[in-house]
Parts: sequence; C-alpha cells; structure tokens
Amino acid sequence: MTTREDARKRAIFLKGLREQHKESVKRTQLLLKEQKAIRKVICQPIRAEAKTVPEIANLTGLPSDHVLWHVTAMKKYGLVIENGMCGEYYLYQMAEDKLK
Repeated sequence: MTTREDARKRAIFLKGLREQHKESVKRTQLLLKEQKAIRKVICQPIRAEAKTVPEIANLTGLPSDHVLWHVTAMKKYGLVIENGMCGEYYLYQMAEDKLK
C-alpha cells in the first residue's frame, strides 16, 4: 500500500468515527470554544502587567478557582509565566514569545 492509500483509508475511518460520535464531538467543540473565549479574557489583563489570580478574577468577573485552573494550564504549556510574588500570591504574565 502507498502512503496515499493509507491516508485515504485513515480519512474515511476518521469521518466514520466523527459521524458515529456526532453528539460528543459537538459537545467537545463547544467546550473548546468556551475555553478559548475564557482564556482570551484572562490574557487581556496580564499582557502588559503581571497580576495575581485574585486580581485577574476581579478584573474579568470570573470565579478565582476558574482563573487559577486556566492560568495553571496556560503555565504548563508556556503561555503564561510566573513573574514574582505579591504577598502570598504569584504574579502571572503572558510569556514574551506569546505576545506577538
């Protein structure tokens, strides 16, 4: 078999899986869209200046536990960095290479 035939078979297989699991795919796409929107809101206040999780929560109107969850995930993937401390809280800021 050629790689072209393999790619075609894989595409057909994946299309069948998407059709078979249509509802869960749709639900997952909606969750991903919501997650991206939340992260966009969180990124706005920490672009120019580092902020703590409570400060980000106050500025965005999101619950602080949700902000912490998203900031921690973004830190794991290098989108956000810790930039010092303010009292007992870490200051978070967008990573330099992600500002472009």
